[in-house]
Amino acid sequence: MHILINHSSMVPIYEQVADQVKKNIISGELKEGQVLPSVRALSSQLRISALTVKKSYDRLEDEGFVVTVQGKGTYVSTGDLSFAEEARRRAVEDDFKKAVDKATAAGMRPEEILEIVKIMLEV
Repeated sequence: MHILINHSSMVPIYEQVADQVKKNIISGELKEGQVLPSVRALSSQLRISALTVKKSYDRLEDEGFVVTVQGKGTYVSTGDLSFAEEARRRAVEDDFKKAVDKATAAGMRPEEILEIVKIMLEV
């Protein structure tokens, strides 16, 4: 698992870590049941406080993305991951919305936007 921390970002480090782990789960890079690095190992790797990593893991657990087993570690949730599928869909919809907004701002008509999408899908 590769995580990049932007120390000059206004986003708190624990949120950056949680968001990147979440993206790895949603994308399928991290599989159901896969163990995450220990709090100590990840904090050492990222050179951040163990408390920051713990806060990230707690947030992910609260959101249902991971499960922590005391003395064993933190694992990608093996429960109903329909929320991950929904999150993937939402991310795609957000990207489409940005693209449509950009096209509309550039003066494109809906028909032109649909034509571009059809070409991209090779329909």
